[in-house]
Amino acid sequence: MAARCFLRRWGSLYAATAFLLMAYSAGAQSNEHSNAPAAAISLTSPLDFQVFQRSAPLQDRVLIRGQVKDAAGLAGTRVEARLTGASLHGPLAGNWVRLKLDEASGSFSGAIKTIPGGFYQCELRLVRARTAIAQTTVPHVGVGEVFVVAGQSNATNYGEVKQTTQTGMVTVFSGQAWQLANDPEPGVQDTSKNGSFIPAFGDALYRKYHVPIGVAPVGHGSTSVRQWLPAGTSVLVMPTMTRYVTRNAQNELVFDGTLFNGMMKRIDQLGKHGFRALLWHQGESDAHQAPEHSITPDQYRNMMIELIRSSRKQAGWNFPWIVAEATYHSPQDPSDAGVEEAQRSLWQSGIALEGPNTDTLGSEYRQNHGAGVHFSDAGLKAHGALWAEAVERYLDQILR
Repeated sequence: MAARCFLRRWGSLYAATAFLLMAYSAGAQSNEHSNAPAAAISLTSPLDFQVFQRSAPLQDRVLIRGQVKDAAGLAGTRVEARLTGASLHGPLAGNWVRLKLDEASGSFSGAIKTIPGGFYQCELRLVRARTAIAQTTVPHVGVGEVFVVAGQSNATNYGEVKQTTQTGMVTVFSGQAWQLANDPEPGVQDTSKNGSFIPAFGDALYRKYHVPIGVAPVGHGSTSVRQWLPAGTSVLVMPTMTRYVTRNAQNELVFDGTLFNGMMKRIDQLGKHGFRALLWHQGESDAHQAPEHSITPDQYRNMMIELIRSSRKQAGWNFPWIVAEATYHSPQDPSDAGVEEAQRSLWQSGIALEGPNTDTLGSEYRQNHGAGVHFSDAGLKAHGALWAEAVERYLDQILR
């Protein structure tokens, strides 16, 4: 009897104590959060599906920049970030890294050193008194290989059949956002809406190097090399398509620089050393032209040299150009020897690197049952494979 009374008194005391502890804990948590700022984190880097260019085979970093919004009084607060996922060398450690925070403006920045691979998950949190008071996550962040693609229609979305990335590891940058490389590709400077070689190209590179592949397309269909030159360049011979031609103060015909500026904007957005190389597929609109629109092979070569040098000067670094042989018009005009030679001369002189010879892709790879200049479904896949082979020749040398 005495034992039962003791147990009842002990049970009542335990329950009362537990209730008081729970109430105290809830009150403490409530007070802690009531003093915390109503914060929200916005990021400008990394963006979802963004790929950062690796600087070495097994080393690079992810840049992190953003803003703490609606946060009054950031004293005693810190911003931390971490990456998780599987790299080329196995799972990442996932350690939290403190970022630099400007308490006055709420802006923060920093970098996390990592191993190429991905896609990784990037987590950010705002911490005060050892409690996360705000957090956000970017689900897909990669460190791998990034390329700019420029030129005319076979560098944009004029293929016969829309393509998709089979590996899910190829993304494209439009200038505002990154997304999976499923056609039509954003960011081009024309209105093309069909298929491209980019998914097949990126898939082939991913299968070899096992890192995410990012592409920034900036091409425009039907363009001559003339229309890609900087603003104010004289129009010596009018191209077939007269768009982007204007007159200067002296009433002389000049190119307005629209395409060059669009290309350079994307290059600047990726940043210095932010991509591996620029892939140039162009030449069809300078081959097999009527006399009133025709330029000589030497003129083509000199314009390409001016374009390449001007782009590097404005970018502030000597990024590689990989230039294709591309002059195909039809089964009757499958190549233009003069323009092809001008394109090859760029490799031979070291101004550019050797790209694929896409003129080898004959009528069996072209749209409209072989009658067109653009690629069929099989042609887009073959085109992507040829570009991947050309890029691999370069990467295999520098990644040793």
